Amino acid sequence: MANNIEIKELLDAGVHFGHLTRRWDPNMAPYIYMERNGIHIINLYKTAAKIEETCEALQKIAASGRKILFVATKKQAKDIVAEKARNANMPYITERWPGGMLTNFVTIRKAVKKMQTIDRMKQDGRFDTLSKKEKLQMNRLREKLEKNLGSISDMTRLPGALFVVDIKREHIAIKEAQKLNIPIFAMVDTNSDPREVDYLIPANDDASKSIDKIVGFVSDAVSAGLADRKAGKDAQKEGADAPKKEAKDPKAKPAKAAVAASEEEE
Repeated sequence: MANNIEIKELLDAGVHFGHLTRRWDPNMAPYIYMERNGIHIINLYKTAAKIEETCEALQKIAASGRKILFVATKKQAKDIVAEKARNANMPYITERWPGGMLTNFVTIRKAVKKMQTIDRMKQDGRFDTLSKKEKLQMNRLREKLEKNLGSISDMTRLPGALFVVDIKREHIAIKEAQKLNIPIFAMVDTNSDPREVDYLIPANDDASKSIDKIVGFVSDAVSAGLADRKAGKDAQKEGADAPKKEAKDPKAKPAKAAVAASEEEE
């Protein structure tokens, strides 16, 4: 269970503010503490427990070497999520969710490769041989691809998990992940159905302070998982590079025999 300081951090960030009571989802009842002025208040002790559970699972996924795709396209979340995901060296989607991003991943990869091809053309000089109109078209295509897919250019295979802010808004991403049995981690507010995800963090998903606090915990856990993976690789490398025991010289006398021989000579 999280300590009191963590609870106070959540309280200060406004994580406990849910939606209007008339907009609630009954399946969130176990995570609601009370109703105040027509607004549901989230039980922060349960939120803290779910943060620990979620972070532990994400840390293991990151340590296994799989990518975690962060998804948040709402205005108050996109910049925060982009920054936290970059800090954790993970892919993210903060612009419009590309339809078929997961279920038609091969096509998405082709679009990313197209962007990389344009970059190579600029490096090797082929771009300079194009007409002015062709250059303009290429640059426009490159900008569009960069905006929508640049943040996932290093994701060469399907992610090991999704972390989502606001599952109602990102319902297409949720459905695609469900079809492929990709684990879904998410901030879930009182107006959403927690059964849609595998790991939920009951929290206010509208306020930037709340989003920043929760995604901060998540990105720190992912970074810790990557550090665990690096430490494991370094340990394996040290073990492989350790000098082998020197082979015994068959002509060399055993220590006790050598001592006895020297005593006899005296």
